Amino acid sequence: MIDFVYLSQPQRVVFGAGSLQHLEREIVALGAQRALILSTPEQRASAERVADMLGARAAGIFDRAVMHVPIETAREARQVASQLGADCAVAIGGGSTTGLGKAIALDSGLPIVAIPTTYAGSEMTTIYGITEAGLKKTGRDTRVLPRTVIYDPELTLSLPVGLSITSGINAMAHAAECLYAVDGNPIMDLLSEEGITALARALPVLHQQPTDIEARSDALYGAWLCGQALANAGMAIHHKLCHTLGGSFNLPHAETHTIVLPHALAYNQGSAPAAYQRMARALKATERGCSVAQAVYDLAKDHGVPVALRDLGLTEAQLNQALDMALQNQYPNPRPLQREPLKELLYNAWQGVRPA
Repeated sequence: MIDFVYLSQPQRVVFGAGSLQHLEREIVALGAQRALILSTPEQRASAERVADMLGARAAGIFDRAVMHVPIETAREARQVASQLGADCAVAIGGGSTTGLGKAIALDSGLPIVAIPTTYAGSEMTTIYGITEAGLKKTGRDTRVLPRTVIYDPELTLSLPVGLSITSGINAMAHAAECLYAVDGNPIMDLLSEEGITALARALPVLHQQPTDIEARSDALYGAWLCGQALANAGMAIHHKLCHTLGGSFNLPHAETHTIVLPHALAYNQGSAPAAYQRMARALKATERGCSVAQAVYDLAKDHGVPVALRDLGLTEAQLNQALDMALQNQYPNPRPLQREPLKELLYNAWQGVRPA
């Protein structure tokens, strides 16, 4: 047995179809009285539903959450929370909304109740990201960890099939990098493999039957485990590239992770054999006669989601700029980061070719 450090974070999870009904109970358990409800503009209706449920406990709605948490939006939301006298925040939506809640908590210490409607997994972590002057900066702080998370698979039924696939593969990326993280541990290895297994099982079913509540539950369960893995281990080249591409070129979060992951996995192939054995089992890659990287690529390609960065609007001329930025402040990675192989990784991801 290897030596390791495992940190358990205090967090309450409520899981199950229909569990949104317990929201007021969970706010009372926090000792809170007035909740600011956060959402994106597109999910305003969900925020209004939550406000109706809470009645007098709803302080108001802030529906301007956007990708990559621009610092201007974070400041505005903090000001609104203060003006309304909110003593907690309820973030309903995906990673953008949870990220905004974290930005508020980072400055104010306001407790957050997260209600994920995608498979982003950020509700499980102490990781925050704020974009300022075109540069996304990430960090870890216990203040931003949502105190309570309500996982209600019914809230994911309206998630479009394409976004379900990309959000699920984004979650897989958390677990994949946890498996070869320098600060990983056997407990997170178990969660990571189980999380990838659950998502790999659920996503093909959702592609055919988007309203299958069992598959939705399986996917949300897998995303929870993958997010928990990310919370307990560092990130490597995949996340570094995606933070650069998303924060500096405003590429959509889940799609970017989906496209880059197979190529990041191909880059590290051979440098972390135990991690790849677990991923191969979870993805049934050996049964399919392919590598781990190819299995993830095929999962995206076969289910109709983007596999090329150029399809997201990134130009070939921007690749060198992205590479220069990714090589700064490097994350630990099982394979040393070398400019030419990384340039090839980015170019392959830009073209959308299947990893060799």
